[in-house]
Amino acid sequence: MLRDAATETALPLIGIYEISKVLGSTLDMDKALHDVLNILSSYLHMRHGAIVLRDPEGEALEISAVAGMSLKLARSGELRYPMAAVAKVVQTGIPMVVPDAADEPLLAEYIAHGQGEDDEPVSFFCVPIKTTGKPLGALSVERSWEGGVRHVFEHDLRFLTMVATLVGQTVGLHHKVAADRGRLLEQNARLAKQMEEVKPAVPVQGLEDIVGNSEAMGRVFAQVQQAAPTKATILLRGESGTGKEMIARAIHILSPRSAKAFIKVNCAALAESVLESELFGHEKGSFTGASAERKGRFELANGGTLFLDEIGEISAPFQAKLLRVLQEGEFERVGGSKTIKVDIRLVAATNRNLEEAVAKNEFRADLYYRLNVVPIFLPPLRERQGDIPLLAMYFLKRFNEENGRQLTFSAEALANLQGCFFPGNVRELENCVTRSATMCRGAVVTEMDLSCRRDTCLSSVLWNIQRPANPPVAPIMPSAPPPQPAPQPAPPMVAAAPPPPPPSAAAIVPPPAPDLTEADLSERERLVQAMEKCGWVQAKAARLLGLTPRQIGYALKKHGIEIRQL
Repeated sequence: MLRDAATETALPLIGIYEISKVLGSTLDMDKALHDVLNILSSYLHMRHGAIVLRDPEGEALEISAVAGMSLKLARSGELRYPMAAVAKVVQTGIPMVVPDAADEPLLAEYIAHGQGEDDEPVSFFCVPIKTTGKPLGALSVERSWEGGVRHVFEHDLRFLTMVATLVGQTVGLHHKVAADRGRLLEQNARLAKQMEEVKPAVPVQGLEDIVGNSEAMGRVFAQVQQAAPTKATILLRGESGTGKEMIARAIHILSPRSAKAFIKVNCAALAESVLESELFGHEKGSFTGASAERKGRFELANGGTLFLDEIGEISAPFQAKLLRVLQEGEFERVGGSKTIKVDIRLVAATNRNLEEAVAKNEFRADLYYRLNVVPIFLPPLRERQGDIPLLAMYFLKRFNEENGRQLTFSAEALANLQGCFFPGNVRELENCVTRSATMCRGAVVTEMDLSCRRDTCLSSVLWNIQRPANPPVAPIMPSAPPPQPAPQPAPPMVAAAPPPPPPSAAAIVPPPAPDLTEADLSERERLVQAMEKCGWVQAKAARLLGLTPRQIGYALKKHGIEIRQL
């Protein structure tokens, strides 16, 4: 007798355990609910059971799973399932326990329709399925009186209430997952549509491949369209990776010379002797290996456009030769004496501060004035952050076309890219997108697929080591060099004050930091010292300060330390 009592006590616990295993083992909601009813049938010896749930998009109730009867017949109404009684339980949130279902008007027709030959009395249980909000549905169970003996229903009601709570938690979780999945699919569809519609902000021939709708790029587009139809020499200024070659090609396409050749030369990639032959050509036998006459780039570009990239890197002797061609429009081939006249449109580009180079006698002033006719300054990517999502989607679209994939960006990934510093500008962004897309294992490039979120982006270290001391800026050239003050001897035992910086250095001095309290200044200095000690690697500095990478990222932003790409 004691063993029977212990068994009766253990059965509900075993049933709860089995039901929790079923609900947590599959994502198929219909199968999980059907298995729950089968377990209840085993432990409660129930005749029929059903789970009714609300429609996630409305208030309608629908039978989701049944046991001991046909789901199709139950849904069609042929079995007379008492939806009115269940709806009352769902509406009030109060369980219904009917010892003899035949005595309840809401159940009489259903019980009479389903009774078999034994004609035993049937009890009906219906408990709401809910968690913390309004009920999501109801769980109903029918039990026959074994031998005509009425049961004590408190234990069954308590057990069914616990089961309904487990079912409610699972159903609520599935609804939330389905809603999140729907939002994600909608977001991906919207981003995919945006990627298909990525176009340049200015739909002008020649600018189709230049993506950007920021105010800074709008000024560049306007300058290009204004200057391209003329014959004026154009000097493109800007950091490496800002798209100077694409702008040069756009200038050629928008000019009257678009039907002629567009010839480009990277002056920094060739030695002086080779560069001279490349630009001016050479006669047969002019040097070892010159087995035939060869036209230079100036001749090939005759009537068209010649683009000289990295013009600030050419040597002083070659600068004089180039100046003559630009002034007179004529030259001689290497080893030749015949003067050749050409008609070209010159577009040059550099990332150097030519004004400082002229001041240091590293670049000829007369060549500088010949080149600097119409300067166009291309903004770095950090000054046009609104263009980063468009550029990122453009590069991802091109990656998909080249590799046969269908990747999209999550909104969080695009927001994270937009907050990065990108010292390598558009070229670095393109590499970042390609790297993230290549290593992405799913269909969506998420925030955690980006190198900066895994502390594997080393551009911050490179920026700290190779920070340009002379970025190209709009020149402010005085008419004459300012007089230098006579040096004053320092008094004995007192160190002389450092000399003031030259005028050209004014453009590269960072703006003064905002006024900080003593406590803020101390914390900011500790951050800077830790970052410098760790080579500007965020993860190492975080470990040194006892912080997490996320915490140190917030601290850097709080104090205005320009490491926004981390």
